[in-house]
Amino acid sequence: MLASFAPALAAEEQGDDGQVAYNNACRTCHSFKEGDNRLGPTLHGIVGRKAGSVEGFAFSSAMKSSGITWDEANLDKFIANPEAVVNGNGMKPFGGVADAGERKKIVDYLKTLK
Repeated sequence: MLASFAPALAAEEQGDDGQVAYNNACRTCHSFKEGDNRLGPTLHGIVGRKAGSVEGFAFSSAMKSSGITWDEANLDKFIANPEAVVNGNGMKPFGGVADAGERKKIVDYLKTLK
């Protein structure tokens, strides 16, 4: 009987893992709520959005002129090393998340913020 609950529990844990990874790396500066800009812009709806385009947030000129659209690959690279992707961004002192598994959890979680 318990085996029938295993897939649902695994999916729930995956979502929880993503939110935990997000909380550990991003939540200090970013909200996931639409329109809730903080030290960093809201990450609500980030996947598919043009970098530097959140209304009401003062982005660095480097971010505004980067030409990046946030897809999974760009987010992964940026979360790994923001300065290497957009030199002069305003993410300091955040230096990146080295662990590829943690970055994947964060990106997967960001994809749910619609």
